[in-house]
Amino acid sequence: MRAPRFIDVEAPGAVAPAAEAIAGLQARPARLPPKFFYDALGSRLFDAITELAEYYPPRTEAAIFAAHLEPMRAAVRARLGESITLIDLGAGNSEKAERLFAPLAVARYVAVDISTAYLRHSLQRLQQRWPDLDIVGVGLDFAPALALPAEVTSRPALLFYPGSSIGNFAPEAALRLLHQMHAACAGGALLIGVDVVKPVEVLEPAYDDALGVTACFNLNMLRHVNHLIGADFDVRDWRHVAFFDRAASRIEMHLEARRALAVRWPGGERRFEAGERIHTEDSYKWRREDFEALLRQAGFRGIRVWHDAQAWFAVMLAEV
Repeated sequence: MRAPRFIDVEAPGAVAPAAEAIAGLQARPARLPPKFFYDALGSRLFDAITELAEYYPPRTEAAIFAAHLEPMRAAVRARLGESITLIDLGAGNSEKAERLFAPLAVARYVAVDISTAYLRHSLQRLQQRWPDLDIVGVGLDFAPALALPAEVTSRPALLFYPGSSIGNFAPEAALRLLHQMHAACAGGALLIGVDVVKPVEVLEPAYDDALGVTACFNLNMLRHVNHLIGADFDVRDWRHVAFFDRAASRIEMHLEARRALAVRWPGGERRFEAGERIHTEDSYKWRREDFEALLRQAGFRGIRVWHDAQAWFAVMLAEV
């Protein structure tokens, strides 16, 4: 049986995580990037979120793949042929990508994720189920730049970015990332999940569920930052806030101070008033035609779109 190979990469221009966290806490208003959700516990909490009734993206996207897998397979094989390389951005537990291994005759699977420890554990289990598959893990924060190792971009590949994660990027940043994806495909294609604008009554519960799992996920960021910079956040002093900003077409997530307090770390501190917030995530929701235009602006062509019966979600295949 093969063993997964692992490559740790630092993107050009990347800021050290501790320095980035401190700068975010000192900003006004304070903000922490979504990548700080994903320590080992945060990755597991996100897995739990995907099981919630309110969190529609995973099951809606899965239904699209189930209903349209044959035309997707035909389109991918027409572009890339047999024995493809599948590059999974933000791989997590690799569950979504694994569903494509057999239909697409995947010969090499490249899993890219910021949570390196979680990635190693996931890929070791995956290799047991697919003993002959060439598996490569890449530990990378690709938010600053999609700096994939040359050995995984040396031949045409299918880049896979499911789950509407592109929504974490503001439109201008999403366009920049799509340009980088275009280059990384090396003449292949991009298969991407895109969340679509829908009623606020559906959107907001997806990010503020009745069980409070998303709240735990958001609050866990503070525990992660404590470990990262030696801060003294007490999660009991904070509450989860999520809402849809219609003007910006995005869900916003924040952590709100329940009382006036000070957060300290070696060499610094930040005081918060009661009700003051730390902005932790944006999740942009797109109109289908607007995202297609963004793909074309990034250089993609031959765009195919599949969606569910309610048109709540779209899966797009875009060729280089």
